[in-house]
Order: sequence, then structure tokens, then C-alpha cells
Amino acid sequence: MLKQRYFTAFLAYGGCNLVLAASAAAICAYIAPAAAGSGIPEVKAYLNGIDAYAILAPSTLFVKIFGSILGVSAGFVLGKEGPMVHTGACIANLLGQGGSRKYHLTCNWLRYFKNDRDRRDLITCGSAAGVAAAFRAPVGGVLFALEEAASWWRSALLWRTFFTTAVVAVVLRGLIGFCRSGKCGLFGQGGLIMFDLSATIPTYTTQDIIAIIVLGVIGGVFGGLFNFLLDRILRAYSFINEKGAPYKILLTITISIITSACSYGLPWLAPCTPCPVDAVEQCPTIGRSGNFKNFQCPPGHYNGLASLFFNTNDDAIRNLFSSGTENEFHMSTLFVFFTAIYCLGLVTYGIAVPSGLFIPVILAGATYGRIVGTLLGPISDLDPGLFALLGAASFLGGTMRMTVSVCVILLELTNDLLMLPLVMLVLLISKTIADSFNKGVYDQIIVMKGMPFLEAHAEPYMRHLVAGDVVSGPLISFSGVERVGNIVQALRITGHNGFPVVDEPPLSEAPELVGLVLRSHLLVLLKGKGFMKDKLKTSGSFVLKRFGAFDFAKAGSGKGLKIEDLDFTDEEMDMYVDLHPITNTSPYTVVETMSLAKAAVLFRALGLRHLLVVPKTPGRPPIVGILTRHDFMPEHVLGLFPNLRKSH
Repeated sequence: MLKQRYFTAFLAYGGCNLVLAASAAAICAYIAPAAAGSGIPEVKAYLNGIDAYAILAPSTLFVKIFGSILGVSAGFVLGKEGPMVHTGACIANLLGQGGSRKYHLTCNWLRYFKNDRDRRDLITCGSAAGVAAAFRAPVGGVLFALEEAASWWRSALLWRTFFTTAVVAVVLRGLIGFCRSGKCGLFGQGGLIMFDLSATIPTYTTQDIIAIIVLGVIGGVFGGLFNFLLDRILRAYSFINEKGAPYKILLTITISIITSACSYGLPWLAPCTPCPVDAVEQCPTIGRSGNFKNFQCPPGHYNGLASLFFNTNDDAIRNLFSSGTENEFHMSTLFVFFTAIYCLGLVTYGIAVPSGLFIPVILAGATYGRIVGTLLGPISDLDPGLFALLGAASFLGGTMRMTVSVCVILLELTNDLLMLPLVMLVLLISKTIADSFNKGVYDQIIVMKGMPFLEAHAEPYMRHLVAGDVVSGPLISFSGVERVGNIVQALRITGHNGFPVVDEPPLSEAPELVGLVLRSHLLVLLKGKGFMKDKLKTSGSFVLKRFGAFDFAKAGSGKGLKIEDLDFTDEEMDMYVDLHPITNTSPYTVVETMSLAKAAVLFRALGLRHLLVVPKTPGRPPIVGILTRHDFMPEHVLGLFPNLRKSH
């Protein structure tokens, strides 16, 4: 650039970005496809009870960390914050399953966490730690876990997440202190508060409140539009990504070239601005990081657009939030930058690179906030930098639909408590307006990925149905002492995870429901091969002698026994096994005439996996069917009763 060989400069810049982007896409497409995107929808779905394939595996953790580093440094318009949440959840999952046997990282004392509830709690803490580390906002992390990530919350979880984020804050503080001397590149700039705005004391009047309400409305409209377009683009990308890894890499390379062309080409349209006389730092800056980029301008001038594009994300946001710099950026510069970030943020999200949405949304929001602040300069006393903060808040409210956590994160980022009422106002307005268009961005992605996510409330049409209406499929049940061949056959032909156990004469006087037995427990029992020749009920002591408590503990992801791993002789297939010792004798049951809406609320509130439906009248088989998560999904219910669509 200094020698005015502009085309060579572009090739060097675009080439570096391309290599970084291609390597990020390659590790993502070939090692862990689950690491693409933000990861927050997947963590949210996991905490709702959906364990999708490999979303928290060690390979995903590896790709999430290195893919995120490569993706951010390739100049894409994406953040590292979403991947940080996923990274935290992956680390928590590793601890929750006692380490990883495949990579020889196991600890014996960790086996006490091998149950669903502790693992869920650990992953909630992990996601809170991710937010706390990404934004240096410990309280924001706790509130994020409470508001967005977790589906079930209890008071013990509050202090556990708080403890986790407190540790994060202390460690970060120590690392920032160590890095102050410049040993860690650009890390540690800005201390524990990233964008400090506390120096400006805001004073606002009634006119300002009207301007802020307008900003909230704009944020809601832009946020709703962003979610709508993102949904369309992700659906289009899914056709490309389904064709295989080479196509994923090709798509990423295409977006990389477009991004490089925009960030290198657009600054040529921007006018050169003379350096401010009272500039605190060197102007124009020569070198890697600084706020006044010379680009193609004559000496003593800087290019506003280049200063935003050729900067780290944090520095670009710092520029937009900065106060007392009314004339630093031209209006045309801000308009071009907003359009570029908005469009690039949309097309970048679906590619095979770990990418967060927070940074593009904050950048775009801060830009239009600054535009509004500059336009209203004559009638408003507020600084454009504070308008930029409110713009970022309004766009975050419009896309993510989080209120409390975003409010606290923004306050912790900027250290500006005096702005609290305005940030609250702007978030509530933008969320309310955007909610009238569509759902939040993470909820949309969960729906698009086909994950059976359970909402906290029942749908209105469920009030017209009863539990017995939606029970599907032929019911497979076992008797209390069952033939081994029948169990093996049932496990091979179905993918069910729980089976009802029914005692019939002569074991009981009349047919009665004993309880529910889990697939994983059946497999452990069959592997132990404690079979009997005759159909007799045992005392159950053989299970206690033969198995330890940890044999029935929840296996790590992808580690559990499979029916294919077990072999039986014909003689064993004709023997019997007593299921009473491993049956859950107090499963949750509902009567078949119970309202489906009530059953759905019960199912979600208790965090169940199986809900047994029992008959209302005597003289029938003791169980009608089993309700699982899928039976409450709108697709299933409306598929059975299409006439409800009109009311829906």
C-alpha cells in the first residue's frame, strides 16, 4: 500500500484471508461438522433435553477453538462469543462424562457427575463461563445462562454459575495483568472493561427520550428483518452443505473472497479526512492496530471506512462507541459500513466456520445508532457514541430477544451505569416490536434444524385434545420375567429408549403395571448374562452382587453399549431374565382422559423423557401407551388432527 502497488496489496490481503478461511472450513467439514455456526442453539437444545449427535464431543471442542481463531483472523464478519459459549459447554461435558477414553483423558473422581442432572448443571455453568470470558462480564454470564440457555433452573444452580463466572473473572484479571506488558499481542487492551464510556456523563431531556424510542423501533424492524433473511439464507445454504464437505469449503471460499473484496474495495469510495488536531494517538497510524488508517490517502489524512474495516472487531466497536468524536466519520462512511456489515453478517453465518452473531449485530447496531445520533445532533444533547451504544442494544434486542442479560452485558462492557434506564427502555421496545414479526434468532435455528424443542407453555390447540389422542404406534411391553429372545428382538427392531413392564398371572393376580425399564439398563443387564432356565421372580440380590452402582451410570456421548455389540447363543435366547430389580417402579403416569395441554406442561416442568398413559376404566390392559417429547410436537399433533390447523 505504501508503495502504491494496490492490486498486489489486494492479492496479499485476499490470499491470506482465503488460506485462513479454507483451513477453518476444512477442519470443520472433515473433523466436526457440528462445530459450524454459533453453537448457542445446540447448547440451548441440549439443556432442553435434546442430545443431538456429537454436539459436545471432544473433536467439536477442538474444531470450535481453532476454527474460531482461523475464522476471526480470516476477516469474516463474525464474532467469537457464540463459539465461546459452545466451547464452555464442551469442556463442561468432558468433565461431566469423566473425561475422554478415546483421548486417554480420564479422572476417577469425575465419575460422580455421571448422571443427567449433574451433567446438565455443569453444561449450564460452562455456557455461563463462555459468555463471562467473551465479554468479560461475569454477572452477564449468569444472567445469560438463566435467560437464554437453561430450560430448568433452581437456586443451587444460581450460586454455582456465579462461582464459575467469578473464577473466570479472576483468571481473566490475572491474564490481563500479565499481558499488559505487550507479551500477548493485542490481548488485554482495555482492561477488564472493554469499551469504557464512563468518562462521558449523559444528560438527557424529553427530546432525547423520543429519539431513543425511535431507535428502539428501528432496532426492532431491522432485527425482525435480519431474522427473516437469515432463515431464508440458511435454508438455501443447507442445500449446498448437504452435498458434502468439498461444497462446504467452496461456499466458505466464495464468501471469503466477497468479504475481502468488500473490505478492500469499499474504502476507495470513502473521502479522505484531515487528521484531527487534538488526536490522542498517532494519526495516521502505520502498523497493525490503530484508529486512523491512512489507506490510499495523502499524508496527514485518514480514511474513515478503512479505519472501521481494517481493524480488530473490538477496536472497530471502540471507535463507534467513542465520545467527543462527532466529526470522525462521515455519514456516507457510516451508511456504507452499516450496509456492508448487515449483508456480510447475514451471508457469513451459515458457512462451515464456527461463527458468532454477537459482534456483527453489535457493529451494525452501533453504526446505525451513530447515524441517528449524528442526524439528531442539533436537537439532542446526547453524544453520538452513546447513541451507538443504544443502537447496539436495540439491534441485539431485535435479533436475540434477550433483555436482562444483554442489558447487564452492555453495562459491564461499557462501565456506564448512568445509561441503564435508556438501555432498558431501548431493549424492551425493540424486543416487543420484533416479537410481532417472528421468533428470536436462536429459536428459529432450533426449529430449522428440526430439533424437538419443548416450549415452556402448551400450544392453544392442545386444550381440545386428551393424552390418549396422540399416543402413537404399537406399544411394546415386557413382562416382569421376560424371555431373553423377546428383549433382544425388541431392542433390535425398535429405537425406543424406555419399555413398560407389565406383570401378568401367574406372577400377579391380575395384569398390573410394574414400571418402566430403560434401554441402557437392559443392555447392561443382558451383557451381565444373569439368565435363568425357568420363569421365576427372584429376590433381586443377584443384580447387587454382580453389578456396581457405576455400571448403570450414564455413559458418555457415543460411549454406551449397543445391542449390536452383544452376542447370544440359541440356548441363551430361550432363557429368562428378571427385570424387576432394574425397573423404575414409580414412573410418572397420566390418565388417558387428561388434557394434552396439562400433560405437556407437566412433561416439560418435570423434565421427563417418558410419560406413561394409563386407562381410565378397569378391565383393560394396564397401560395405553407412552408419551415422549415427539408426541407433543406441533408437526405430530397437527399431522394427526389437520382440522386443528385453522384454529392454530
